[in-house]
Amino acid sequence: MDSPSEISTEIDYQAALSQGLLPIREVARQTGVIPVTLRAWERRYGLVVPLRTRKGHRLYTAEDVARIRLILTWLDRGVAVGQVKGLLKEQAALPLVEPTPDSPWDQQRQHLLEAISNLAERRLDEFFNAAVALYPPQTLYRQLLQPLLEELDQRWRGQFGSQAERVFLHSWLRTKLGARLYHNNRQYNGAPILMINVSELPMEPGLWLTAWLTSSADCAVVVFDWPVPAAELPLAVARIQPCALLLYSSQPLSPGQLPRLLNGHHCPCLLAGPAAAIHQADPTPGVILAQSPLDALQALSDLGLLHNR
Repeated sequence: MDSPSEISTEIDYQAALSQGLLPIREVARQTGVIPVTLRAWERRYGLVVPLRTRKGHRLYTAEDVARIRLILTWLDRGVAVGQVKGLLKEQAALPLVEPTPDSPWDQQRQHLLEAISNLAERRLDEFFNAAVALYPPQTLYRQLLQPLLEELDQRWRGQFGSQAERVFLHSWLRTKLGARLYHNNRQYNGAPILMINVSELPMEPGLWLTAWLTSSADCAVVVFDWPVPAAELPLAVARIQPCALLLYSSQPLSPGQLPRLLNGHHCPCLLAGPAAAIHQADPTPGVILAQSPLDALQALSDLGLLHNR
């Protein structure tokens, strides 16, 4: 029997597709793992090794896709990507892996905290780029970014220098994730999701994280990170023609503010961020509430607006 490497030199792309093999873009759509991460898993760890066409295009089997989903299960339980291959070989049952003080995720978070403390943009960039290359956005958010922001919120309470760190991090997040949105938007067709900051705080990190996760699910996203007057919001919606409108706030909205902002729109409307939890007791009809970025992602998926969920 031919080895996979021998098969890869003979396989024809169109014939392979007709036999049910999948190109890397389709695998990314089905699993949520972007192509650069799939390539890194193959090159650095040998986690999933696809077939190759004569021209070098990667093609994945249904078994490969199932293996990728199993890898994601391990990663979502806190296992570092470098440890997954051994676990797959053992075919062990999937325990719930609790974070430990010396876990790989904790070490990465400490690296990021040190870079933020020193206002070291280049180091922060390098650590983030390395993590983004190895982990899907949702895993990265759950295991690294969300705990990081929670720890910083605690640390910044009453600490001298906290505002400098906050502005540094939020500015970096907007620049970094905004660049990824810009790149992704060039590849997507169809109506975007319009996301607007309706709080009085500039540079809401939760807004940008929601936009990044959504963009990573093959959907164009337009972000307004400053409030739009209620009277002008219909104008923005009419010109952009979004498939959904998401309003984000970490602060409670004033009485009557939400109905005014949502008046007359003909696309699905979401209120996201901590404000969603605040307004649960007095919900506005027709508005979907999503407290966390992952809640918002799930709500958009339930609406049928995301493609790789």
